[in-house]
Amino acid sequence: MRLILSALLAATTLAAPALAETLVIQAGRVITDAAQPASGPSTITVTDGKIVSITSGYVDAPTGARLINLRDKTVLPGLIDLHVHLQSNPGGDYRDEAVLSDDYATLMGARNALVTVKAGFTTVRDLGSTPRGGFALRDATAQGLITGPRIISSGPAISIIGGHGDVNGFRPEVADALHAHNTCTGAMECAARVREFSKAGADVIKITATGGVLSQQGRGLGQHFTDLELKAIADTAHSLGLRVAAHAHGARGVEAVARAGIDTADHATFADLAAAKAMKASGTAMVPTLMALAGVKARLGQNIYTPTVEVKAREAVAQMGKALKLARAEGVTIGFGTDAGVFEHGRNAGEFALMVDWGGLTPREALASATTTAAKLLDKETEIGRIAPGYSADMIAVAGDPLTDVRTLEKVEFVMARGRIID
Repeated sequence: MRLILSALLAATTLAAPALAETLVIQAGRVITDAAQPASGPSTITVTDGKIVSITSGYVDAPTGARLINLRDKTVLPGLIDLHVHLQSNPGGDYRDEAVLSDDYATLMGARNALVTVKAGFTTVRDLGSTPRGGFALRDATAQGLITGPRIISSGPAISIIGGHGDVNGFRPEVADALHAHNTCTGAMECAARVREFSKAGADVIKITATGGVLSQQGRGLGQHFTDLELKAIADTAHSLGLRVAAHAHGARGVEAVARAGIDTADHATFADLAAAKAMKASGTAMVPTLMALAGVKARLGQNIYTPTVEVKAREAVAQMGKALKLARAEGVTIGFGTDAGVFEHGRNAGEFALMVDWGGLTPREALASATTTAAKLLDKETEIGRIAPGYSADMIAVAGDPLTDVRTLEKVEFVMARGRIID
């Protein structure tokens, strides 16, 4: 691990002022909150990684402060992605799991963290990593050892034996060697697993409540955990102050997730009216991850996926945006997430156009899902998601107006994360 950190330090530089330095940003337009109209020319002052003030018009920088000229740009809060896999890349052979080391995965995660923050995503929820690598990435970015977003990390996902998230597709002795001790059976054991992951340092609990598209198991995309197991997971996590994110595709699995009081149903690909009503009733948010479906669609029929995966992938892709439209109509809270790692990291902002074009959201709703709404789902609504005094200096700048054209977010021209300018 010492060698890994040395390599990261040698290979990575931070384009960052000393945190005590004052930065003065002159912006042509500012979106302080996705729910509010954009303001005109403004000056934003940042000190020690925090936003100090937002002033109408252009104010000269005081002596010793650094002036940043964004007079021809729209400045808005840094974006939040609630579902990424920093240690994964798309299209790889599933057998790589038995070949590549956890150390390699951590280094790959550092590279992907850099790409992600450069794309304007200053906070991510990393849902599924090696047992210690995800936490190492989180801590290294927080301490400024490597450049990346704020990381909310789950560590490995909790799975049923043989389900999505467990090791599948290998002969038994290989599967045993790769096992991450992340499975459980029965309410008591599942509660114990949550406590173990909390002890290990998890910021959030990730479970695979249904079958998954890219796992090497042919049991479909329906419910995996029992209702009692789901309730035990949710209750235990909440008692420890942790939220739960559930990978969930099948409609009945999504409905069961909501009944259990789990915080987010991620993907929710086949959610029907009953599932949407259950989410609304329980307050379970939907994180649709349409970019994952787009990434999978681009790889169909190319002998990238095994026959087992190809069948599930075609089934899921055919549902693109349908569940999101339904959930929005029922008033379900929509959080922004992409499943980056299923597609190339750095393309996260492509989700906005899919949410608008396929899911029926307005540009303002889509932006809110990645700022104020996402921040609330992380219990960080007083820290990130807005440009306001006292908030973390997480800001991006684009050339156009994302409140009318979300595709402008696909080309971010300036990024500040926790007061550090990312080059």
